[in-house]
Amino acid sequence: MKKATIILSFALSAILLSCNNSATSDKEVHTETATHEKHEHEESSEAIELNNGEKWKVNEEMKPYVTKGSELVSTFIQNKETDYKKLANQIKSENNQLIKSCTMDGKSHDELHKWLHPHLELVDKLEKTNDAKEADEVVHQLDKSYQDYQNYFQ
Repeated sequence: MKKATIILSFALSAILLSCNNSATSDKEVHTETATHEKHEHEESSEAIELNNGEKWKVNEEMKPYVTKGSELVSTFIQNKETDYKKLANQIKSENNQLIKSCTMDGKSHDELHKWLHPHLELVDKLEKTNDAKEADEVVHQLDKSYQDYQNYFQ
Protein backbone atom coordinates (compact mmCIF):
# COMPACT_ATOMS: atom_id res chain seq x y z
CA MET A 1 0.00 0.00 0.00
CA LYS A 2 2.83 2.38 0.90
CA LYS A 3 4.56 1.60 -2.40
CA ALA A 4 1.34 2.33 -4.31
CA THR A 5 0.96 5.65 -2.48
CA ILE A 6 4.52 6.64 -3.37
CA ILE A 7 4.00 5.67 -7.01
CA LEU A 8 0.69 7.55 -7.15
CA SER A 9 2.29 10.63 -5.59
CA PHE A 10 5.12 10.53 -8.11
CA ALA A 11 2.70 10.08 -11.03
CA LEU A 12 0.49 12.92 -9.86
CA SER A 13 3.50 15.19 -9.46
CA ALA A 14 4.61 14.37 -12.99
CA ILE A 15 1.12 15.01 -14.33
CA LEU A 16 0.83 18.30 -12.49
CA LEU A 17 4.20 19.42 -13.79
CA SER A 18 3.22 18.68 -17.38
CA CYS A 19 0.24 20.99 -16.99
CA ASN A 20 1.32 24.53 -17.90
CA ASN A 21 5.07 23.88 -17.52
CA SER A 22 6.39 23.11 -20.99
CA ALA A 23 9.56 25.22 -20.85
CA THR A 24 11.30 25.23 -17.49
CA SER A 25 14.89 24.68 -16.42
CA ASP A 26 15.97 21.77 -14.21
CA LYS A 27 16.22 24.11 -11.23
CA GLU A 28 12.70 25.42 -11.84
CA VAL A 29 11.36 21.88 -12.24
CA HIS A 30 12.76 20.79 -8.86
CA THR A 31 11.36 23.89 -7.18
CA GLU A 32 8.03 23.49 -8.95
CA THR A 33 7.81 19.81 -7.95
CA ALA A 34 8.24 20.63 -4.29
CA THR A 35 5.78 23.50 -4.57
CA HIS A 36 3.19 21.41 -6.41
CA GLU A 37 3.48 18.52 -3.96
CA LYS A 38 2.96 20.82 -0.99
CA HIS A 39 0.32 22.85 -2.81
CA GLU A 40 -1.65 19.81 -3.97
CA HIS A 41 -1.50 18.20 -0.54
CA GLU A 42 -2.97 21.34 0.99
CA GLU A 43 -5.61 21.69 -1.72
CA SER A 44 -6.82 18.11 -1.55
CA SER A 45 -8.54 18.85 1.75
CA GLU A 46 -10.07 22.12 0.53
CA ALA A 47 -13.46 22.48 -1.09
CA ILE A 48 -13.68 23.88 -4.59
CA GLU A 49 -14.78 27.50 -4.60
CA LEU A 50 -16.85 29.29 -7.20
CA ASN A 51 -15.56 32.42 -8.94
CA ASN A 52 -17.60 35.05 -7.06
CA GLY A 53 -20.66 32.83 -7.35
CA GLU A 54 -19.96 31.93 -11.00
CA LYS A 55 -18.49 28.79 -12.53
CA TRP A 56 -14.82 28.86 -13.49
CA LYS A 57 -14.03 29.00 -17.20
CA VAL A 58 -12.11 26.02 -18.55
CA ASN A 59 -10.15 26.32 -21.78
CA GLU A 60 -12.11 25.01 -24.77
CA GLU A 61 -9.41 22.51 -25.77
CA MET A 62 -9.77 20.77 -22.41
CA LYS A 63 -13.54 20.36 -22.35
CA PRO A 64 -13.93 17.42 -24.77
CA TYR A 65 -11.87 15.15 -22.53
CA VAL A 66 -14.00 15.83 -19.47
CA THR A 67 -17.17 15.43 -21.53
CA LYS A 68 -15.99 12.11 -22.98
CA GLY A 69 -14.99 10.78 -19.55
CA SER A 70 -18.39 11.71 -18.16
CA GLU A 71 -20.13 10.02 -21.10
CA LEU A 72 -18.07 6.86 -20.58
CA VAL A 73 -19.16 6.64 -16.94
CA SER A 74 -22.82 7.42 -17.71
CA THR A 75 -22.96 4.80 -20.46
CA PHE A 76 -21.23 2.26 -18.23
CA ILE A 77 -23.83 2.78 -15.50
CA GLN A 78 -26.83 2.87 -17.85
CA ASN A 79 -25.78 -0.31 -19.66
CA LYS A 80 -24.92 -2.06 -16.39
CA GLU A 81 -21.49 -2.92 -17.74
CA THR A 82 -19.00 -4.82 -15.61
CA ASP A 83 -15.58 -4.38 -17.24
CA TYR A 84 -14.27 -1.92 -14.66
CA LYS A 85 -10.66 -2.23 -15.80
CA LYS A 86 -11.59 -1.22 -19.34
CA LEU A 87 -13.53 1.78 -18.04
CA ALA A 88 -10.60 2.82 -15.85
CA ASN A 89 -8.24 2.68 -18.84
CA GLN A 90 -10.65 4.67 -21.01
CA ILE A 91 -11.05 7.39 -18.38
CA LYS A 92 -7.31 7.41 -17.77
CA SER A 93 -6.76 8.03 -21.49
CA GLU A 94 -9.18 10.97 -21.44
CA ASN A 95 -7.54 12.36 -18.30
CA ASN A 96 -4.10 12.12 -19.89
CA GLN A 97 -5.35 14.13 -22.88
CA LEU A 98 -6.99 16.62 -20.53
CA ILE A 99 -3.71 17.15 -18.72
CA LYS A 100 -1.71 17.44 -21.94
CA SER A 101 -4.10 20.10 -23.22
CA CYS A 102 -3.95 22.19 -20.03
CA THR A 103 -2.85 25.77 -20.57
CA MET A 104 -4.75 27.25 -17.65
CA ASP A 105 -3.11 29.25 -14.89
CA GLY A 106 -4.08 31.31 -11.88
CA LYS A 107 -7.01 30.70 -9.56
CA SER A 108 -9.10 28.81 -12.15
CA HIS A 109 -6.20 26.39 -12.62
CA ASP A 110 -5.86 25.94 -8.86
CA GLU A 111 -9.58 25.26 -8.48
CA LEU A 112 -9.54 22.77 -11.36
CA HIS A 113 -6.77 20.86 -9.62
CA LYS A 114 -8.90 20.66 -6.47
CA TRP A 115 -11.31 18.64 -8.60
CA LEU A 116 -8.72 16.79 -10.67
CA HIS A 117 -6.53 15.39 -7.90
CA PRO A 118 -9.28 13.37 -6.12
CA HIS A 119 -10.71 12.43 -9.53
CA LEU A 120 -7.38 10.90 -10.60
CA GLU A 121 -7.21 9.01 -7.31
CA LEU A 122 -10.65 7.50 -7.99
CA VAL A 123 -9.56 6.34 -11.45
CA ASP A 124 -6.44 4.80 -9.94
CA LYS A 125 -8.55 3.06 -7.30
CA LEU A 126 -10.90 1.69 -9.97
CA GLU A 127 -7.97 0.43 -12.01
CA LYS A 128 -6.47 -1.43 -9.04
CA THR A 129 -9.52 -2.96 -7.40
CA ASN A 130 -10.41 -6.59 -7.91
CA ASP A 131 -13.65 -6.39 -5.95
CA ALA A 132 -16.77 -5.86 -8.07
CA LYS A 133 -18.73 -4.21 -5.27
CA GLU A 134 -15.93 -1.74 -4.53
CA ALA A 135 -15.52 -1.06 -8.25
CA ASP A 136 -19.24 -0.32 -8.56
CA GLU A 137 -19.00 2.16 -5.67
CA VAL A 138 -16.00 3.86 -7.30
CA VAL A 139 -17.85 4.13 -10.62
CA HIS A 140 -20.66 5.96 -8.83
CA GLN A 141 -18.11 8.19 -7.09
CA LEU A 142 -16.65 9.00 -10.52
CA ASP A 143 -20.13 9.86 -11.75
CA LYS A 144 -20.47 12.25 -8.81
CA SER A 145 -17.02 13.66 -9.56
CA TYR A 146 -18.13 14.57 -13.07
CA GLN A 147 -21.29 16.15 -11.63
CA ASP A 148 -19.11 18.18 -9.27
CA TYR A 149 -17.06 19.34 -12.26
CA GLN A 150 -20.27 20.57 -13.92
CA ASN A 151 -21.22 22.45 -10.73
CA TYR A 152 -17.98 24.43 -10.63
CA PHE A 153 -16.65 24.69 -14.19
CA GLN A 154 -17.91 25.73 -17.59
